[in-house]
Amino acid sequence: MKRTFAWVLYDFANSSYAVIILAVIFNKYFAQTIAGGQEGVDWQLLGWTIHIPGASLFTFIVALSMVVVAVGSPLLGALADYSGRRRRYLIWCALLGIGATAMLYFSGPGHVKWAAGWFILSNIGFAGANVFYNSFLTDITTLSETGWISGLGYAAGYLGGGLLLLLNFLAFRFFPGYTQQMSFLTVSVWWLLFSLPLFWFVRDHRPLLPAGEMGGYLKIGMRRLTATFRRMHQLPQLLKFLVAFLLYNDGVETVIIMASIFGAQALGMSVVELILFFLMIQGTALVGALLFGWLADRYGHRPILLIQMVLWFLLLIWAYFLGVVLEPVQEFWFLGILAGMVMGGSQAVSRSLQRLFTPEQMSAEFFGFFAVSGKFATVLGPLLYGLITLWTNDIRSGMLALLVFFFSGGLILFFVDEQAGIREAKRFSRELEPVSGTLTGGEV
Repeated sequence: MKRTFAWVLYDFANSSYAVIILAVIFNKYFAQTIAGGQEGVDWQLLGWTIHIPGASLFTFIVALSMVVVAVGSPLLGALADYSGRRRRYLIWCALLGIGATAMLYFSGPGHVKWAAGWFILSNIGFAGANVFYNSFLTDITTLSETGWISGLGYAAGYLGGGLLLLLNFLAFRFFPGYTQQMSFLTVSVWWLLFSLPLFWFVRDHRPLLPAGEMGGYLKIGMRRLTATFRRMHQLPQLLKFLVAFLLYNDGVETVIIMASIFGAQALGMSVVELILFFLMIQGTALVGALLFGWLADRYGHRPILLIQMVLWFLLLIWAYFLGVVLEPVQEFWFLGILAGMVMGGSQAVSRSLQRLFTPEQMSAEFFGFFAVSGKFATVLGPLLYGLITLWTNDIRSGMLALLVFFFSGGLILFFVDEQAGIREAKRFSRELEPVSGTLTGGEV
C-alpha cells in the first residue's frame, strides 16, 4: 500500500509540468510572447532564414525533444531492467526535468533559443522519467486491478496539476506582480516535493548486476534490444497495440499541447480564462480516468478504447465547426468537459493495456517501446499540426487534420485481441529463463 501510494503520488507531482508547461501557461507564453505570436520570428537553419509563427515553432521544438526520448527509451529501459537501476534512472531524469524547468524562469520576449533549449531539456527529463515510472506499474498491480490503479495514478495527476494551476490562478488574480515566469518555478518545487516518497519507498526488486564501465552497460543494452527485436514476433498483439497507440496518441497529445494556443489565438481567450478552462478539464479528466479505468477492468480495455476513438473523432469535428449553435467560447467550454473525460480515460486505459501485454521481467524495456510509440506521437502530431497551420494560416485546420490519427489508430486497435495478448506476455515471461544469457546479459 505504501509503494502504491508513493507511485500514485508521483503522478500528482509531475503532472504539474504537463499542465503548466505543456498545456496551459508556458506553451502559450512561448508561442505568443517569446516567439512573436502570429507574426512569428526569423529562425536561422543551415544558412537559411525561415519565418515561423510562434505556434508552429513551439510544435517543432516539442517534436525535437520527443525524438530524443523516442530514440533513447528502449535502450535506457533495457539497461534499467538488466542493472536493476530503474529507480536511479527515474531520479536522474526527474532531476533533469526539474532543474531545466526552473531555468525557464529566466526566459522573456525574444529569448527564443534560451527558452527552446531549456524547454527541450525539461521535456526530455519529464518524458524519460515517465518511462521508468510507468514500468513500476507491473510491480505494484495484479492483472485484475491494472485499469483501476493506472486510472488512480492519472486521477492523482489531474488533481495535482489542477491544484497547482488553481494556486497559480489565485496568484495571478490577487498578486499584481506575479508573472508567468514565476509559475514555472512553482512547477519545479511541486514536482520535487511530491516526488520524494517515490524516490524513497519504491525500489527495484531485482538485484544490481555489475557490468563494468558505462560501455559495458551500453553493450548489454544493445544486446538485450537486439534479442528482444528478434523475438517480438512472439508478441503480435503487443506490436499491433503499440502501432495503434502511436497513431491515436498523436491526436491526444497534440490536442493537449495545442488547446490553450487554440483558445488564445482562435477564440481570443485570456490567460485567466484559459486557466479556468483547464481547471475544469483537470476535474473532468480525473473523473474520466477513474471511470474508464474501472470500466476497462470490468468490460475489457480494447472495447473501452474503441469507444473513446469514436468520441475523439466526433469531438474534433465539433472543434472545427465551433460556434454553430452557441458562441464559440461557450461551445469550447462544453467541448472541454467532454474532451477532458475522454482524455483521462484514454490515457489511463492505454497504460493499463500496455501493462497487461508486458512481460514482467522486462517492464522498463517494454515500457520503453511504449514510450517510443507515445513520444513519436508527440513528434508526428504537433509536426503535422504545425505544418498544416503554417500552410493554411488557419489554426482550426490543424485540429481537423488530426482525424486521420484517431481513425487509423482505432482501425488497427479493432484487430487487437486482448486475451491473446495477455497469454502471449505470460508465455514470453516463462520462456525468458532458458535464454537468460541472451536477454539478461549473462554472457558478459
